[in-house]
Amino acid sequence: MAIQKIESHLAGEWCSGTSEGAALVNPATEEVVATSSTDGLDFAKGLAFAREEGGAALRKMTFAERGELLQRMSDALQAEREPLIDSAIVNGGCTRGDAKFDVDGAIGVLAYYARLGKELGDVRVLPDGEGMALARGARFWGQHVWLPRRGVAVLVNAFNFPSWGFAEKAACSILGGMPVVTKPATSTALTSYLCTKAIVEQAKLPAGVYSFVGGSPGDMLEHLGVQDILSFTGSASTGQKLRSMAAVIKNSVPVNVEADSLNAAVLGPDVDIGSDAWDLFIKDVSREMSQKTGQKCTAVRRIFVPADKVADVIDALGARLDDVQIGDPSLKEVRMGPLASAAQLRDVRAGLGKLMEDADVAYGDPAAPIEGPGITAGKGYFFPKLILKARDSHGAKYVHDLEVFGPVATVCAYSGEAEDAAALVARGQGGLVASIYTDDNRFAEDMMMGVAPFHGRLYFGSSKIVDQALGSGLVLPMCCHGGPGRAGGGEELGGMRGVNHFMQRTAIQGNRAMVQAITGTKE
Repeated sequence: MAIQKIESHLAGEWCSGTSEGAALVNPATEEVVATSSTDGLDFAKGLAFAREEGGAALRKMTFAERGELLQRMSDALQAEREPLIDSAIVNGGCTRGDAKFDVDGAIGVLAYYARLGKELGDVRVLPDGEGMALARGARFWGQHVWLPRRGVAVLVNAFNFPSWGFAEKAACSILGGMPVVTKPATSTALTSYLCTKAIVEQAKLPAGVYSFVGGSPGDMLEHLGVQDILSFTGSASTGQKLRSMAAVIKNSVPVNVEADSLNAAVLGPDVDIGSDAWDLFIKDVSREMSQKTGQKCTAVRRIFVPADKVADVIDALGARLDDVQIGDPSLKEVRMGPLASAAQLRDVRAGLGKLMEDADVAYGDPAAPIEGPGITAGKGYFFPKLILKARDSHGAKYVHDLEVFGPVATVCAYSGEAEDAAALVARGQGGLVASIYTDDNRFAEDMMMGVAPFHGRLYFGSSKIVDQALGSGLVLPMCCHGGPGRAGGGEELGGMRGVNHFMQRTAIQGNRAMVQAITGTKE
C-alpha cells in the first residue's frame, strides 16, 4: 500500500495541514503507511460551519429523513467494505476477523439507527412521556419534549475502533438533529479517513452534517460553545483533562466519557468442569483476551473463579489460547496481531510490571521472544498472551486498579459465595460490562444486586443460551454502552436513549390546545 496523505474535511471542503505531520505505521512491520497533519487548519471556522449549515439542514428534516442519511452512510461503508478491512489490517494490526468486527459494526450501527429513524417517522419533535394538567382545571397543560440542540457534536474516538467508534456516536447525533465533527486517534486514523472519503463521496450528506479531523485537534476544543456536546472514548486521564478545559467549564458543555474498565468474568460455583456453561465461559473469556489483541474496552481483565477450580480454569484457558496463532495479521493462519502502536506496547509492558507485584504468570512467558508467521525479529509491536494468577484476591492492589490494554487477564480466587465475588468485582470501581456464568437463578440475582450499581451492562452466560449467546464483548446498539466511576460515567447507544444524549429535553407549558398542537401530541 502506497503512503497516503490523510486530509481533514472541514467547512464542506477537504483540507491539509501545512507540515508533514505524524507518521502512521503498520504495527506488524513498523513501515510508514500514511501521514497526517492539521497544522494551520481553521477549527473555529469548521465548527461554525457545522453549526450553521449542517445543523440548520438537519433541523429541517424529520427523523425519517435523517434516518435516510444514516442509511446512505451505511451503504457507502458497505460499498467500500473490503478496502476498509484492508486498511484496518495494515494500520491497525488487526486480523481480517478483527477488522471485520470493527467495519461491520460501523455498517450495522448506522443501519440500526436508520431503521429507528424510519420508525419514528415524519416528525421533528418527540414527546417524553404523557402530558399533564398543571392546575385544577385542564387548560393549563405541560408536556416534556425532546428537540435538537443548536450546536455541533465533537466526537473524539479511541485508536482501537476507528470505524465502529465514530459510527455509533455519529448515528445517534445525526438522528437527533445535531451535526458532527469526528476526530479519531491519529495512530490508526487511516481507516477513519477512508470511511470519511466514502461518506463524503457516496452518501451525499448536506454540507456541514459530517466533518472530519485527520490528526491533532489543535485548538478545536477551545471553541466549544454553550449548545455543543463533546463525546470522548479513551483513557480516564484524558477524559478528566477534557472535563476540566476552560471552554467546557465556562459554557457547561456536556461531556460524555467512556474510559478505562476492569471488566470482570465470574464463574459461578454451580458450573461443573466440562459442562455447557463451563465451555461457554472458557470460549468467551479466551476470545475477550485475544480479540483485537485484547485492545477492546469490553475485554475481560479480571477472572473470578471459585478457589477449588482455579487450576482447572487456567489449564482450560491456556489450552484454548494455545490455538490463537500470533503473527502478521495479513496472513490467513494468524488469529492475533500486534498491539496498535509503540506507545501501546510501552504501556502494556509497564502495566504488566505493576500487575506482577500482585500476581504471578500462570500461562505464557513475557520474556520470551515472540515468533510466528510473518514476524521479523526486532520488528513490530507484538506481545504474548498472558494469564496471571493473583496471590491474594482481596489484598491485591493493581489487579483491581490498573487496566492493561492488551492480551492479559488475571485469575482471582473467591470463596464461592456471591457476596465475596460481588465485593471483589466492585473493587474495579466501575466497569462497562461484567459477565457472570451460572445456571443458578439465586446466584445470578445476588450477583445482579451486588455488581449492577458498578456497571453499565451485565451479561449472564448459561447452558440455556450457548447456541445464541453473542458474548460480553459485543456492543449491541439496542442496549446501553457505558458505565459509572472508572468507566467514565458516560453512556452511549441503548436505542433511543443514545439519541436523547444529543437532544434537549424541555418542559412546554401553556394552554392545552396550543401545547398539544405545537408538540404534535393532540389526542
